[in-house]
Amino acid sequence: MKNYELLAILKPSLDTEELDKIVEKITEEIKSYKGSVASVDKIGRKKLAYDVQGYRDGFFANIVLSIPAETVVEFKRNLKLNENILRYMFMEESKKAQVV
Repeated sequence: MKNYELLAILKPSLDTEELDKIVEKITEEIKSYKGSVASVDKIGRKKLAYDVQGYRDGFFANIVLSIPAETVVEFKRNLKLNENILRYMFMEESKKAQVV
């Protein structure tokens, strides 16, 4: 399994309880693909550089995970289908990029 990092921007109109449920749903989905979650960092609400779907800010969440490579395409497809996620960035974690 490879290590990945997911940065998701969620709708700012959601309350704290709903945001927690969405992040929990994402982590449960990772586990359903026989993956594991190393860390979840709820960064908080930040202003966006430009409007995304009419929103000027969003709630940022960063999840470090490992998941089998053959399930990545299906996982990304499910992220696109989630209407509460405005944007996401899913990238492979690089050993060179780690700060010493």
